[in-house]
Amino acid sequence: MGKKDPHIDAYIAKSAPFAQPILKRLRKLIHAGCPAVEESIKWSCPHFIYCGMLCSMAAFQEHCTFGFWKGKLMKSLARTKKSEQGMGQYGRMTSLADLPDDKTILEQVEEAAQLNADGVKVPRPKSKPKKLLKIPPHFTSALKGNPKAFATFQNFSFSHQREYVEWITEAKTEATRQKRLATALEWLAEGKSRNWKYENC
Repeated sequence: MGKKDPHIDAYIAKSAPFAQPILKRLRKLIHAGCPAVEESIKWSCPHFIYCGMLCSMAAFQEHCTFGFWKGKLMKSLARTKKSEQGMGQYGRMTSLADLPDDKTILEQVEEAAQLNADGVKVPRPKSKPKKLLKIPPHFTSALKGNPKAFATFQNFSFSHQREYVEWITEAKTEATRQKRLATALEWLAEGKSRNWKYENC
């Protein structure tokens, strides 16, 4: 059997008059579509839980929103037209007319509940490939000739490594480049980043 949270009753009661019938209708249909659902307030708005997060709704000053946590995987949402504004799968709602019909909402709640019951996970976005830093051969050779500097450089973050590489490669003359290279090796051997002078300001 499902579980209702009195905090959601209070949330609906405090919502704007236009929002109350929308939230009440959604709540009723969520319980009808998933009788074992439990309610909770998370991130200051009503959430519905069944084998994990199922869906959530929220009321604002001028509109309401509603969304399923696994909406990207739900086939039944393809028939639901969403306004371009607002969060969630139903977009910006200002009256009951903005909701899909009851049968459609029930079907969607049932599908969302089945996805959770089956333990289906939303695929994580693929991580972007790590950026490769092009280190000039003369800098690599100089680093390898100074074990302390090389170890520091290897342990630095990508951004810290890039700062040194750019500083050296952007030198306009060979003399300046050599001077910067010597300074870089000295600072790296001491464990310092390129902008170490400003880090404790």
